[in-house]
Amino acid sequence: MKRNLQKVALFGTSADPPSNGHKKIIEELSNIYNFVISYASDNPSKRHSENLYFRSLLLKTLVNDFNNPKISFDQDLSSPWAISSIRKCKKKYNFIDIDFVIGSDLLEEIIVWKNINEIFKEANLLIIPRIDYPIKEKSLKLIKDLDGKFKISLFQIPKISSSNIRGDINYAGLPKCLIPIIEKNNLYS
Repeated sequence: MKRNLQKVALFGTSADPPSNGHKKIIEELSNIYNFVISYASDNPSKRHSENLYFRSLLLKTLVNDFNNPKISFDQDLSSPWAISSIRKCKKKYNFIDIDFVIGSDLLEEIIVWKNINEIFKEANLLIIPRIDYPIKEKSLKLIKDLDGKFKISLFQIPKISSSNIRGDINYAGLPKCLIPIIEKNNLYS
C-alpha cells in the first residue's frame, strides 16, 4: 500500500472532551478519505479543563470504538503547533498530500497561528462548517491572500460544544463509549 498516494485527513483537536460532533467529523472523514489520523493536542489559545493525558485517552477510545482500519489515533503527532503535527505526520507515514482539518470556529484565529505560511505550504485545509460558526468570506479571502488552499466540506457539524458537555451531568452530546472513563476518573465534575 502506497500511502503517499492516498487522500489523507489529519484531524487534531483539543477534545475537551470529545463530543458527538468529533465523532461525526471522524466518521464523515472516513467516508471521504483513504486514511484519517486523529490526535489530541493542547491549543495555545484555549484553557483546557482536563490534562492532555485524559483528553488523548478519551479521543483514542472514541477512535478505537469505530473499529475501522481507515481511522487511526496517533498521539505521537500531537503538538500545540499545527505545523509540527503536519510535518511529523508527513515524515512518519511518508504522505505527500495532507488535508489538515479544522472547524469553522477556528477560521478567525488560524490566520495568526504560528508558522501559518509554512502550514499552507505543507497542507491544504479542509474546513468543516459548524452550525453556530458561519464561514465568513473575509476569512476565506485572508487564507487565499496567504496562498492557502482549502476546501469546505459538504457535511456540517450540529450545534454541539465540548464546553456545554462539561457542564451537563446527563452527558448529552457525549459518545457513550466515553462515559465509563469519565465516571471512573471523575473527569469534568
